This record gives sequence, C-alpha cells and structure tokens, in this order.
Amino acid sequence: MPTGKEDPKDIVQRDRVFYGRRRGRRLRAGMETLLETRLPELRVELPDTPGARLDPRRLFPPDTEEIWLEIGFGGGEHLAAQAEMNPRVGFIGSEPFMNGVASLIRHCEDRGLGNVRIYPDDVRDLLAVLPDGCLDRIAVLFADPWPKKRHHARRIIQHETIAEFHRLLKPGGELRLATDDMGYLRWMLARATANEGFRWLARGPQDWRVRPDDWPETRYEAKARAQGRRPAFMRFERLDTTG
Repeated sequence: MPTGKEDPKDIVQRDRVFYGRRRGRRLRAGMETLLETRLPELRVELPDTPGARLDPRRLFPPDTEEIWLEIGFGGGEHLAAQAEMNPRVGFIGSEPFMNGVASLIRHCEDRGLGNVRIYPDDVRDLLAVLPDGCLDRIAVLFADPWPKKRHHARRIIQHETIAEFHRLLKPGGELRLATDDMGYLRWMLARATANEGFRWLARGPQDWRVRPDDWPETRYEAKARAQGRRPAFMRFERLDTTG
C-alpha cells in the first residue's frame, strides 16, 4: 500500500516491467556532457500529483500547431528529420535507451532544433498521464519484434496500447507503424484493424511496401534493407467515433 510519502511517479511505475537495455557501450565524453547539460532542459517530467494530466502543448511555444509523439526513436534520426521539416510541430520522443537519447540530443544541437522534447523512460507511464485527444500523430517505428512466442507479451503493440493510441489521438490523427519482421507485421496489423476506431489507409500493396516521401529513413530500415529484409510501413487514421 502507498505510504503517502512516495513519489507518485514511483507508484505509477511499480507494476511496470521494462524489457530492454538502458545503456549500451560507454558514451564519449562529449555525448555524456550533452546528456548532463541538455537533457534536463528537454526532459518531459510527469506530474507530481496523483491523477493529474500532462498537457503536452505546455511543453512548446503557443504557436505550435500540432503535437507528434514518436515511441522508441532509436538513434533519433527520423524524429530529428521530421522536426526539421515541420518546425511548427512539437515533437515528443520517448526512448529509455540512453545512448539513443544522447544521439537525438546531438541531432538537435547540430540542426538547431527547438521543437523537440524527450521522455527518457518507459513510454507507458507517459501515455497514462496524457489527456484524451491531445496528439495529432503517433509513430512506432521498427520496435523490437520479440520474435519468440514466449516473449510476445513484451511487444509494445498490443490491443491495449492500440486502444490507448486511439484515446490519445485526435479524430483524423495518424498512427504510423513500421517493421521489417513479417511475424510482427501480421501481429500489428491484426491488432490495429481489430480496433474499429482506426482505418488502415492502404489501398494496395505499394501503400505499405513503399515508404511515403514524408517519412525519413531510420538506421534500422537501412540495416534491414542491407540484410535483405523488406520493411513495411503502415498508416492508420483515427476515426471520429463520437457520432
């Protein structure tokens, strides 16, 4: 039972089981310095009050037109490219792997990006405190497919997370999913299409076999192609189910 003296963020995370790495190879001194100096300015903090919501628009200037969330941004090259192409969009990137966080911060520094914020932890805790209909786009690109059957429960895409994405997206908002694992492709497609609040935007094979022009390549896509795997790109529209 909570003692009343615990940080609400610790209470939220108590029942979470995180699978994956927090750190990889040791960062160079310059990258460690970026983490120490810039991450505190870019970091998204969860509310301290139990039950409170985090309005993502408060993280960005008043003239920000849309809010996009990328879950598991890896090295940050896709998020940074999108942020550069869409300066009036506020970008929130979630990634618990600190080497990837440092990489995104470096991209932001090199490109002079001021429209990026980072949640360097388990995204489920962030999703839980965001209000309904606060996002215009969610992207989950090349997430770990956890291919062994006994590990399927670890996959980020589940019926529950698809329902949470539906809650968070505005009507007309877009969910983007990508993978190079055909088993995970079938898994994601089955769960996304099972939710009647989403409409798959593909009209033919080319719509999911070819990456859209406004969808920058990630390092994971490049690696998959180099190893002979064909990536798949899926786009879903959040329908207005209020009528």
